[in-house]
Amino acid sequence: MRTTLDFSPLSRSSVGFDHVFDLLDAASRLAPTDNWPPYDILRVGDNQYRITMSVAGFAPDEITVTHEPHLLVVRGEKAGEDKAEYIYRGIAGRNFDRRFQLADYVTVTGAKLANGLLAIDLVRELPEQMKPRRIEIQQVKALPQIEDHERAEGGKQAA
Repeated sequence: MRTTLDFSPLSRSSVGFDHVFDLLDAASRLAPTDNWPPYDILRVGDNQYRITMSVAGFAPDEITVTHEPHLLVVRGEKAGEDKAEYIYRGIAGRNFDRRFQLADYVTVTGAKLANGLLAIDLVRELPEQMKPRRIEIQQVKALPQIEDHERAEGGKQAA
């Protein structure tokens, strides 16, 4: 049974959340995903993350990691066809295409492959204007009167 969510009440009372609503809408439309290769997502610091994928049997030149705006794509393509005669094959060696949606200001800082595990490091770096800042409070003898402020605004409009 499939249910759809209606985000229109939220979008009527919020501004600037279009990206979030688009992500939720896209997530609700996704077909069942393949669970291969398995992966972990770790928080390794306040604004640092690591995605670790099990890519046993893949060489570094058979894996591509691409960072696009709001999207990380990891692809694995085997170079040649394996012609060995397997009695039992438990280690999957098929091609894969794994996509991760990234939040604003998240960038990839590096990728390493060791012991069949691909580790992709990410960091969220907020621009200086997005970081919280302290507002200095000035000491004045008296607060301006509201009527004075309204008259000044009215005078500007009449001029």
